[in-house]
Amino acid sequence: MKIENANLFLEGKFVCGDLEFGEKITKITRREGKGKHYLIPGLVDIHTHGRMGADFSDGTEETLETLSRAYAACGVTSFLATTMSLPKENLFGAMRSARNFQRKGGAKCCGIHLEGPFLSAEKRGAHREEYLCDPDLALFDDLQEESGGKIKIVTVAPEKGGAEQFVREVSKNCVVSLGHTAADFTTCLSAFEWGASHVTHLFNAMPPFLHRAPGLIGAAIEAGVSVELICDGFHVHPAAVKGAFSMFGERINLISDSIRCSGLKEGEYTLGGSPVLLKEGKITLKDGTLAGSCISLLEGMQRAIKFGISKEKAVFAATKAPALSVGLDAGELKVGNPADLVLLNEDFSLKEVYIEGVLSLV
Repeated sequence: MKIENANLFLEGKFVCGDLEFGEKITKITRREGKGKHYLIPGLVDIHTHGRMGADFSDGTEETLETLSRAYAACGVTSFLATTMSLPKENLFGAMRSARNFQRKGGAKCCGIHLEGPFLSAEKRGAHREEYLCDPDLALFDDLQEESGGKIKIVTVAPEKGGAEQFVREVSKNCVVSLGHTAADFTTCLSAFEWGASHVTHLFNAMPPFLHRAPGLIGAAIEAGVSVELICDGFHVHPAAVKGAFSMFGERINLISDSIRCSGLKEGEYTLGGSPVLLKEGKITLKDGTLAGSCISLLEGMQRAIKFGISKEKAVFAATKAPALSVGLDAGELKVGNPADLVLLNEDFSLKEVYIEGVLSLV
């Protein structure tokens, strides 16, 4: 296969050229001039709960198959299936479904983001308080074993009891992300020294960034870690999106944080056992708390550009940056890499998606 005369995203810039591929990328040829379309690496979503009526926490292989195909249809070629805080039996069921999942043409489930249950009750967001607990090494090890070693990220509130030992041990083999936390700057900076290296949905479910109390956001700047950002226009104001890119640069990881109602019409749905309402593009609990998003990662990338982020920075934040954060062989147009490709029209709307060289349905 060959895609000719496209604007290829190479080494952080768009360059006119041709790209040849089978299952892997086999040849890249640069040209003079400007291409007809934009060819970028497949999008990498490291924080997504669901889409098109399905949620990873449902715990079935059928659910993951639905998600795999739904993500591929909106440009995501690799994803981390993300949990909510749930009863232990539900979490174990989700772990088993990821372990046993066999891809049938959709996006690749490259692992799990364990967002709960080691979170702060004060900053729990849409997570149900009764399912939260202190960081528990034995529980994490059991979940990791049940998943077949697929947990790639675990979110932790560092002020919880046992957090230091947990972070020191788990960070040896898994990305530990700080989030859903009320911890102050000093505690968060200590947690990064223990081995945490990532932040879950920057600005959301954490103290604000204040000049005398910089909190987790200030600690993340100081420590130089990667951070997630939801660009739906509700979770983070467009001006704060631009501020985040200024502060964190290539450490920004765009995420969807999408839930099961993503891609569906307005109405009432559920998240983690709680009812949620999707109205005018925003998802909330009954008390008005934001509860995930209804965007795809592609829409988040497109909105970041609309908010004033350059195409190059937005593409990097949705491809290579998240792949680097969790060590995935993805997110880059490079000879020898899997041919996970997204072809975009001139207006950045989706034209074609290829996963390991095979054209996916869009």
